[in-house]
Amino acid sequence: MKILPFLLTLLLVPAIAFSQSTNAKDLVSKMTLEEKVNLVVGMGMNLPGMNTGAPVVGQTMDKVPGAAGTTYGIPRLGIPNTVVADGPAGLRIEPVRKDDKNTFYATAWPVATLIASSWDIKLAEEIGAAMGNEVKEYGVDVILGPALNIHRNSLGGRNFEYYSEDPLISGKMAAALVNGIESNGVGTSIKHYAVNNQETNRNTVNVILSERALREIYLKGFQIAVKESQPWTVMSSYNYINGKYTSEDYDLLTTILRKEWGFKGLVMTDWFGGKDAVAQMKAGNDLLMPGTAAQKKTIQDAVTNGTLDIKILDENAARITDYVLNSQAYKKYAFSNKPDLAEHAKLVRTAAAEGMVLLKNNNALPLKKTIKVAAFGNTSYSFIAGGTGSGDVNEAYTISLVQGLTNAGFTLDEQIKTAYTGYLDEYNTKNPKKGFIQEIMNPTPAAPEFDAYKKMLVKKAEETDVALITIGRNAGEFRDRQKDNDFYLSDAEKTLITSVAAAYHANGKKVIVIINAGGVIDVASWRNEADAILLAWQGGQEAGNAVADILSGHVNPSGKLATTFPLRYEDEPSSKNFPGMEFPEKATTGMLGMKAVPAEVTYEEGIYVGYRYFNSFDIKTAYEFGFGLSYTNFSYGNMELSSKDLKEKITATLTVTNNGKTAGKEIVQLYISAPSNKLNKPSAELKGFAKTKLLQPGQSQKISFTITPADLASFNTASTAWIADAGSYTVKIGASSTDIKQSSIFSLDKEIVTEKCFKVMTPQAPVKELMK
Repeated sequence: MKILPFLLTLLLVPAIAFSQSTNAKDLVSKMTLEEKVNLVVGMGMNLPGMNTGAPVVGQTMDKVPGAAGTTYGIPRLGIPNTVVADGPAGLRIEPVRKDDKNTFYATAWPVATLIASSWDIKLAEEIGAAMGNEVKEYGVDVILGPALNIHRNSLGGRNFEYYSEDPLISGKMAAALVNGIESNGVGTSIKHYAVNNQETNRNTVNVILSERALREIYLKGFQIAVKESQPWTVMSSYNYINGKYTSEDYDLLTTILRKEWGFKGLVMTDWFGGKDAVAQMKAGNDLLMPGTAAQKKTIQDAVTNGTLDIKILDENAARITDYVLNSQAYKKYAFSNKPDLAEHAKLVRTAAAEGMVLLKNNNALPLKKTIKVAAFGNTSYSFIAGGTGSGDVNEAYTISLVQGLTNAGFTLDEQIKTAYTGYLDEYNTKNPKKGFIQEIMNPTPAAPEFDAYKKMLVKKAEETDVALITIGRNAGEFRDRQKDNDFYLSDAEKTLITSVAAAYHANGKKVIVIINAGGVIDVASWRNEADAILLAWQGGQEAGNAVADILSGHVNPSGKLATTFPLRYEDEPSSKNFPGMEFPEKATTGMLGMKAVPAEVTYEEGIYVGYRYFNSFDIKTAYEFGFGLSYTNFSYGNMELSSKDLKEKITATLTVTNNGKTAGKEIVQLYISAPSNKLNKPSAELKGFAKTKLLQPGQSQKISFTITPADLASFNTASTAWIADAGSYTVKIGASSTDIKQSSIFSLDKEIVTEKCFKVMTPQAPVKELMK
């Protein structure tokens, strides 16, 4: 792959942080009260048929059409407007503009679930650098991402925006993306801080959980991202945590984020998040977005009547001013509106293939290009690049499976192709997509699965050499997924797989299923019908080409699952209480006129999320955390520990060898089992991972991991501290969370407090949690 010119300057250290400089404080001291208030409240948001803000004469909310919001400018002090835009899978702006023949498409990158499945931090940073280049060249100052909430439940509507069920992968991937983006001199906003793990009642749900679960599972990724990348901004979430709105919670935004973790940037709300603008200012939520006239009046009145100390407002304004002084808008960068989209598309293709996961392969893959392929399933002809809502991207194109196969030199059955494309064209003509907001509120349903293939099936099973079936799923903002006809396949999809498999197997031919989805679906009920299963996730605009690269063997699959595929949805520990209970009798009118129903959910599973639950309680899965196949085989040499007694650190080293006949990459995972002397603990937790280089047949690579007391520590609520307990620890290195290749034991002679914390986040009532 050609190295992007600007990647040569990619920072290998955390992005430069900024704090309240003397210059910023001096500028704030020169502002009027009205200017300070305008600065901490965004300039509104243009939506079709409505305007949510109070625009200032001479300033525009459309500096970059399609951007999510704009901050207030103070020209007399040299403070310009700045622009923030979605989103996690690529820059979201309008692709066409009135009276302008140019186009402004952005790159649709692979979704976060796929990036995490690559387990490749360097790759994530390269993606960030390219994404940040588009942010800069399109005149945007901050991109609203990455998002790193936890995959608590498979039905989470925005799981495609989030990386994993594990906070280590989530934090490491987010930090890498931030460092890449911010190497361009533009900002990020890591989100949604915190515990935003569902879309159902997201503005009203009160999440009740223990402080240990909060810190070990739901805050840990943010902590890693802040410490390893210092993002310019953090976005607070919509929900309550233990009775407090996150955007109004001083402990969350100031005590933990700033005092404990050392965050130096500004905090902004999610759009229209929270209720009390004054409480948000006091909590350290500096910028209210997108901003409303009512918020401005509330803050100004509070300062005037003494209920909001002007010093607090000055502090909020200073953090925003510091951000502005670092922005490209302040530096008057002459953005081109011409990022190198063609070069970025090459990286999309490479990245997509790196994160796709081969779940099954009974000598069906790779395919020879001399064969004739029959492609079944609507999604084979209409690939899904990414999720919906603010995480969607306006890209110039998306390569479908059949386009990718054609580009790779495969021959496709034209009769099947013509039948499917004709059906989909007719459906789309009759059911056109609505505008952005209308589509969010009332999505256009996907076309029912085409069933006229049945008339051709017997004949095509004789005429073609292999059957490909694509199962597609999409989800996004405002609604969670459903169990029926979503997590589980629809009756039409079950019939499709069963019918095609029967016909092709009767002729001694293979059936390959491709999953084009942003999240987890059921595979256990139908996988025996397939000879191979490729989890393609949502690979961005070059997804079809990337799938063809893997199917053809041009790329050896190396992705592994960063989230568990259960045997049944009901096996998930959170399935019993997701998405919680509602109180409809207390409903009010909320954001954008939508009904707001108070709700509550208790995280009864505590720290036992994902593999921490399945492995600790011996619950069988369809495919475990960390699983993924290759076209080659790897062996793991003996592990060596630098010491059997941990003082400051221990190094674990082993050699991985490609024993097969095909070049490939292996993802090596390190888990640690800790003693359960004082706290209930999972059977093992991920503490490190590494992806090898491309190993040729017979080639080896030495892999080393460093283990410190902090890696062993759990949060002890009684002590309000992270503590590594004394005792024996087992290091486990393997190809997945259950496929352990090597293990070794070391000891910690005495308890070590690795970090002392402030006492915060007390639940309204004791939380009865799952115990091992």
